[in-house]
Amino acid sequence: MENTKIDPRLAEEFGTLITNVKREIHKVIVGQEELVDLTLQCIFCHNHALLMGVPGLAKTLLVTTISKVIGIHSQRIQFTPDLMPSDITGTEIIQEDADTGRKKFVFVPGPIFANMVLADEINRTPPKTQAALLEAMQEKQVSVGNKRYPLSLPFFVLATQNPIEQEGTYSLPEAQLDRFMYMIVVDYPETKDEVEVLRRTTTNYRDDPAQVLDGETILKFQRVVRDVLVRDDLYEYVVRLVQSTRITTPHALPYAKEWVAWGAGPRACQNLILGAKAHAFFHKRAHITVDDIRAVATPVLRHRVIVNYAAVSEGIKSEQVVARLLKEIPAPGEKK
Repeated sequence: MENTKIDPRLAEEFGTLITNVKREIHKVIVGQEELVDLTLQCIFCHNHALLMGVPGLAKTLLVTTISKVIGIHSQRIQFTPDLMPSDITGTEIIQEDADTGRKKFVFVPGPIFANMVLADEINRTPPKTQAALLEAMQEKQVSVGNKRYPLSLPFFVLATQNPIEQEGTYSLPEAQLDRFMYMIVVDYPETKDEVEVLRRTTTNYRDDPAQVLDGETILKFQRVVRDVLVRDDLYEYVVRLVQSTRITTPHALPYAKEWVAWGAGPRACQNLILGAKAHAFFHKRAHITVDDIRAVATPVLRHRVIVNYAAVSEGIKSEQVVARLLKEIPAPGEKK
């Protein structure tokens, strides 16, 4: 199937829009360029992101700021051990009809019915409640009783996890981790950025961001991003890259067989291509390059390449495995 060719002027228009979006976001969010870029890429790929970071790094503020700038409705769900699935999806209640006096079931929507949902500390709640998000993330709908309720589009889940405190937490199953396009590691701000945070938050400084986009524009560009051109040899490169992590297949590299317990699945290939398309489009290009694929490889693969106990004991993380594979798997036109 051939790609639809994109008018270069559309790529230029989109690049200018994204520049304006980021300018407004950074009126509130100081630094964190990669976090903002990757989060926006997920939105325009109609996908979801998992943030790994300690408390106090403005994850909640990021969601409220982005939703204001791009003109969509956001909700925050604080995941706790006693949170029930119906607390997320909503529930049916019995209500009396004022005209007829008859009682009937009425669905009361939960906080999942928003365009952008912050699932804060998602690993704090049991698997049954975590699973309540799965249908919404994949099918963009919620099933309650015998009825299905479609979610308003665009729809985006930004989930957070605290990497420090693990007592009383429930690790996300691999099937649910795979639903997140990116795992984004949120690090401490740089010195100059932290100084600027102090200036803004300990004074009466206020700079409200302006709305730049709206839901219809987002949906339009979600469709356009998928039309970014990809050469056949880049499709093959992505497949080779992902297959090299699968230790049960003949495609696995010796390095992967030594340190990997489980490799990435087909969804990793899809998200590498989609992420590369968004990365290229963000830079005003209507075609992807090897550099676009490499730019998104770590956030796409770090939660899909599961290292074994030997790697953990040696302090080897999935990011190091991905970096090694990017060096060893030759890109089109390269010789190894």
